[in-house]
Amino acid sequence: MVPPLPPTSSDPPTSPLPGASSEPPATSPSEPPESLMPDSGNSPEAPPIRRGLLLVVSGPSGVGKTTIVHQIIDRFDGVFSVSATTRDCSSHETDGVDYFFLDEAAFQRWIDEDRFLEFAQVFGRSSYGTPRDAVEDRLREGRLVVLDIDVQGAIQVRASTPDAFGVFILPPDEDELLRRLRARGREDEATIERRFAEARHEMATARTCGAYDAFVVNDELKRVVEETVGLIESRLAERANSGR
Repeated sequence: MVPPLPPTSSDPPTSPLPGASSEPPATSPSEPPESLMPDSGNSPEAPPIRRGLLLVVSGPSGVGKTTIVHQIIDRFDGVFSVSATTRDCSSHETDGVDYFFLDEAAFQRWIDEDRFLEFAQVFGRSSYGTPRDAVEDRLREGRLVVLDIDVQGAIQVRASTPDAFGVFILPPDEDELLRRLRARGREDEATIERRFAEARHEMATARTCGAYDAFVVNDELKRVVEETVGLIESRLAERANSGR
């Protein structure tokens, strides 16, 4: 698978018993200390590992979300979900590491078998999807699992996994986003203008779709990383307090 001015980062985005002798109880010389006694089998079981947190991060092209995602993963010892795609594998990519590379028939079979948490098929372009089992395995291990997906994917995840935490990364303003797209130097002006139009639509949809819990403005990398880390820590604390 980084409108009006964006919302501020504060937008939607927690003594002995009476009569007891002070003398220690007598023990037989042959009786081992209690700490060395064999386990009777009645000791309490270790508490189960709390389910991890699914973090959905979205933002328009050029907003810088990939750098933010990598820093979040480092801070929380998180894992990045490997997507499946129908596009060709390049010479520097590894199947199962960078992506799961599928042909169109296999991708459709995964859809039919409900193996995607979310997916997108665009006529004439490559398809992308998030494999469900890999995400669920990591969540059962108590890990932070990060999805870097678009708004349509985030809407699907919200519907199927309502306890996911969605964060949308915004540029300081539209002019800055256009400047960043041009500064990458990867595309011609027509492509940049198309991406900019798509970004404006994506930001407008993100504000109204209900898939995101918080919006943060990427005006300075260190600041936005710390803000996003704080939001994740607050969500984890809320879940711990609620026993989830």
